[in-house]
Amino acid sequence: MADDAPQRESMEYDVVIVGGGPAGLSAAIRFKQVANEAGEDLSVVVLEKGGEIGAHILSGIVLDPKALDELLPDWRNNSDCPLKTEVKIDRYKLLGESGSAELGWLPFPPLMSNHGCYAGSLANVCRWLGREAEALGVEIYPGFAASDVVYGENGEVRGVVAGVMGIGADGQKKPDYEPGMELLGKYVLFAEGARGSLTKQIMDKYDLQANCDPQKFGIGLKEVWSVPEEIFVDGLVQHSFGWPVQDKDGNGGGFLYHFRDNGEPFVSVGYVVHLNYKNPYLAPYEEFQRYKHHPDIKRYLEGGKRVAYGARAITSGGLQSIPKLSFPGGALIGCCAGFVNLPRIKGTHNAMKTGMLGAEAAFEAIKAGRSGDEMTEYDDAMHASWVQKDLSTVRNMKPLMSRFGTIIGAMIGVPDMWMRSLLGFGFLPTLKHGKTDAASLKPAKDYTPITYPKPDGVLSFDKLTNVSFTNTFHGEDQPVHLIVKDMALQKSSEHDVYAGLSARYCPAGVYEWIEEGGELKFQINAQNCIHCKTCDIKDPNQNINWTVPEGGGGPAYTNM
Repeated sequence: MADDAPQRESMEYDVVIVGGGPAGLSAAIRFKQVANEAGEDLSVVVLEKGGEIGAHILSGIVLDPKALDELLPDWRNNSDCPLKTEVKIDRYKLLGESGSAELGWLPFPPLMSNHGCYAGSLANVCRWLGREAEALGVEIYPGFAASDVVYGENGEVRGVVAGVMGIGADGQKKPDYEPGMELLGKYVLFAEGARGSLTKQIMDKYDLQANCDPQKFGIGLKEVWSVPEEIFVDGLVQHSFGWPVQDKDGNGGGFLYHFRDNGEPFVSVGYVVHLNYKNPYLAPYEEFQRYKHHPDIKRYLEGGKRVAYGARAITSGGLQSIPKLSFPGGALIGCCAGFVNLPRIKGTHNAMKTGMLGAEAAFEAIKAGRSGDEMTEYDDAMHASWVQKDLSTVRNMKPLMSRFGTIIGAMIGVPDMWMRSLLGFGFLPTLKHGKTDAASLKPAKDYTPITYPKPDGVLSFDKLTNVSFTNTFHGEDQPVHLIVKDMALQKSSEHDVYAGLSARYCPAGVYEWIEEGGELKFQINAQNCIHCKTCDIKDPNQNINWTVPEGGGGPAYTNM
């Protein structure tokens, strides 16, 4: 070890889990359940970079309770569980600029039905799962950002470094410097969500993506509105396609969910833009603001009040993009590996189930006296589970939508889904994604700049005003956590070729090109970052690396 390397204390656990989302918490609960059932006193710790469990959690959410029924079968009788609104009305709509067409008459496969699912806040569900985990003896450390991986003598993952604090913006140690701790385990489960910073390192080191397609992503933007009773429709779930991104070399769709929290009526409204869009002038945030002005959307918002905003990258590659899940010393669980069912716009049930399967594999390995090796049993268990079937049925929808657009892609893909639902195979072979979302961009010279309408301050809002509703905070005197590898390349390509698209794809106003001293400068307003990871995904040269800031920084979402 180098002489100037920080000397850190360490803590040993049986299992270390990085990430306090639905996958990580389900894994922690399941591990303690099976350990307690076997009479084994085994330890598990969950590290969460947010200031509290749920602070960085954002989802639609219409939850398929399949995994929750397995994990906590009595959850419906638990008065503390925040899931209270069962879906009662399920609508699909094709939007034009000023009108719409109902699609409910189309013969969608049963898997597309939302009946039996629950609308609510995934952030609040995770807070509840955190309490359930702690009641079982799980240790949870919020505000502990895992910033590095600890490797053993044989190259296996031994743990992570978490809790590094007190480094100034100049990179020097401040008086309150804390070197962090090494949290070590017999196995480490990574549950960082889409585009996890340590997950990227693990995938590269162990070449986990050698036999899969590139992962695909969308950016999901969401607001929560408090609405009066007269426009609230209890249990209404509405999904829409078409306008407004359809004519801009992009694909996407919107959602509008009605739910109650502590008896109060709320509407979650959001829009997902697939990040394989070609037009560098497309601005996902502005498209979302336009979306709310459509008659079929604004009718459920007028008279209400926006109370929260946020954005997050979503995995959408499906079955073809799932990497090898196990590696020496640990495994990937949840959306850091990519288990979202894109046509259903659901991934929480699969994230929870993979967390449970990873926990069961870790318990069996530890019970057998193992540690630090590959839990290939977990890979096998996932591929034998209903998660595999859930994704297998819809495997061709994303490639078809990428090639032909959402509408034509669905027309081809739905019959394939029907066949796979009924017969286990489709009329199409498994289609490939081919390239990353970053590689899909075309030069700005091929397009005309898009003029977006100014926000009215009633239904639509400017970006920085909305960011204030994320409750985002980062300490000012800390290193910028958004690392530009080559600033000259950023100017010659991201700015000169793609017209500075970072100012448009970022939903929080982090990036801007400004003139300073007669020269253009790439300004990074890291204090605005809401941890959506879009820059890490969409930068055309993969020249921006998203890393964790000090623990506790970032958004503090409520009801998201």
